[in-house]
Amino acid sequence: MSGDRPSLPPVRLPSDPELARDALAAPLLARAVRLARWAGPETRVGAGGELVDEQLPAAAELLGLGDELEEGDGEAYASEAWRVAVDTGLVDVEDPDEDAHGIGDGDGDGAEGRVTAGEPLALITSGTPQDILSLWLDALDVTFADATAPVLDDLAAAIGDDGEIDFDSLDWDPELEAEFLEGVLGNLYLLTVADGGGVEGPVPLPVLAASMIVPDDMGEPTDDILEQVSEAMMRLDDQFRVLEPIGLVSYVPVDEALMAEDTEDGENAPDASPPVDEDDVSRYGMVRLTPLGLYGIRSRMLEAGVDAPAVGDLADKDAHALLDGIAHYPELSARAETEQWLADRASAPADAVRDLLAAARGTDDDAPLRRLHCQQALSLVGAEAEPAVRDVLDDPELGGLARVWLAELGAADVPPPPESMIFWLAIDTIAAQLDADGEPDELQELVEGLVGRHSGFFEAAWRVDHPATADVLEAMGRLHRDRSAAKDARKAAFKARSRAGN
Repeated sequence: MSGDRPSLPPVRLPSDPELARDALAAPLLARAVRLARWAGPETRVGAGGELVDEQLPAAAELLGLGDELEEGDGEAYASEAWRVAVDTGLVDVEDPDEDAHGIGDGDGDGAEGRVTAGEPLALITSGTPQDILSLWLDALDVTFADATAPVLDDLAAAIGDDGEIDFDSLDWDPELEAEFLEGVLGNLYLLTVADGGGVEGPVPLPVLAASMIVPDDMGEPTDDILEQVSEAMMRLDDQFRVLEPIGLVSYVPVDEALMAEDTEDGENAPDASPPVDEDDVSRYGMVRLTPLGLYGIRSRMLEAGVDAPAVGDLADKDAHALLDGIAHYPELSARAETEQWLADRASAPADAVRDLLAAARGTDDDAPLRRLHCQQALSLVGAEAEPAVRDVLDDPELGGLARVWLAELGAADVPPPPESMIFWLAIDTIAAQLDADGEPDELQELVEGLVGRHSGFFEAAWRVDHPATADVLEAMGRLHRDRSAAKDARKAAFKARSRAGN
């Protein structure tokens, strides 16, 4: 069995142009772009590049952040979008030329910068999809930093008499905050891609918080653990509200009525014990990574050195790399990857099949699984591959799967396999299944079906000249529910090992 399994299942992502369109449609980036186009030399900013208070109403009005928001929210959203514009380079804030521009001339407005358009702004209309996605990733970094910043109320409480923030008094560790949120997003990514790499349904916030807090080996969570989960939920509720406008997640926030109910009961956060009613689950918050979010989290993982494959990564690789690469992919992802690989070789399908068959050969530990995936790849190819498949009918390793494919195709003149080939294919198939799946129920049915169809199966099987014969027979002894057959399998495994040692 290969030790080179990817640490995560492959993700299926839309094309770069589709992702770029999603990025430009993300509300926060769209607002940042509009403000960057609006800004100019007369735009007044403070020493840190922020819009001065007098500019915020105009910025909010430009963005259409009007009466439907609570008082002050529109300006806060405009300020947030401006910060993204500055930090991503959509606008450049330069030191002012006081004489030329009349800014900072002692009128007390605190304006200390001059604004010009940044180079990335032109990429919005003239750049490639990759340029847009790179800009969006920069905006995600800005938003992630905001999401892990201290809560505003805590910051206000930490301001001393001198007007400076006493960071030591804050119960806030920036590295731990970032690490926790990265871990949460990593778990959400894994939950999303685990069953085939696509976007699935939303995850309840209590489940996500518990995945970070509750130890794997804990049975019933203690009150202390539940309290930690509850506190994590409320922090995540704030953070996902920050991350949603950049297009990373789709989020249904925690029901404010729940928080009001718990406040009345003397609690600070809603009870994190799992609710029974499905309708109640959504009241505790529901979050889902968007396709753009999957792209973003995968990009951050790759930058951190995590092996996070995507369907399509193997399209330009050779057949051996394909069969090795998809060895432990989920079924749907393996099929999608193979379909893309074959599509790129649609002009010469017979040559592609010859390459696959050649890559499937071998006596190494991974070879049975390569042959299994080769057989599955052949099922996606039509009659044009028949000559290439017939070329290996006499091959001791490939002749069995070639006959299976030709029979399923309905081809004529398929020679019957010799008995030795039948048993070799049986051992090879079980070896592949053991490597792929361990010992699932389906494998147990396969084992019992093979033994039931062939009288004297074990007497013939131990003689099969296959590197995995003894291991397969031992596994059959564990899997077969008939005690007599299981005993015969173990005896056959002993004989196979003795034979291999002579």
